[in-house]
Amino acid sequence: MILPQHADPSPANVRRLGVFGGAFDPPHPAHVALVESAISQLQLERVHVVPTGQAWHKTRTLTEPMHRLAMARLAFEHLPQVVVDEREIRRAGPSYTVDTLRALQIEFSQAQIYLLLGDDQRRSLQSWHEIGEIGRIAIICAAGRDVAVRAWNEKLDSPEPPVKLPDTLQARILTLNMPLMPHSATDIRVLAAQEQTLTGLVTPAIERYIHDHHLYRPH
Repeated sequence: MILPQHADPSPANVRRLGVFGGAFDPPHPAHVALVESAISQLQLERVHVVPTGQAWHKTRTLTEPMHRLAMARLAFEHLPQVVVDEREIRRAGPSYTVDTLRALQIEFSQAQIYLLLGDDQRRSLQSWHEIGEIGRIAIICAAGRDVAVRAWNEKLDSPEPPVKLPDTLQARILTLNMPLMPHSATDIRVLAAQEQTLTGLVTPAIERYIHDHHLYRPH
């Protein structure tokens, strides 16, 4: 079911709910492609894009929440199914996905929740806080590993280790079919710090936002 433009269903009418969290510092085309693939392949009626608040697992300081929220809204504004959700930014203390899923499970009590993951997130699943509870609440939908992606990984000096997860959790993981999109928020921040063009790495609106607010430049 694809909702008409600007439709915003009530929680009682949502049967398939996607949740996609991340720093979005900045959001880039691979983020958007993942959500578009999930909407199409899972027939999601609504997707909550949830920028991270206080990221317990990141060593670097994230860009101010107001900027990451604004860029997320610019990145996903063309998708009527998407709601940019501020709850983790407004929540005090570390941001844990399990807390967000529990809250959404209460709000959308009739919906099946699908947790959307990029490949980097998929590879770190075994370290997530209360990963067993996450798997109980949501079906985990990770970006696919197509032939091109596997060939790209084989060129790495240190190939990634296999993800070791309990069989009961592994059974709750689906694969989203996606092409290789080697976009990196880290690379984008480096280029922005050097005041180089970001054409093709972010949308024109986000590039303007980064430029206008002097994001990622050395202090």
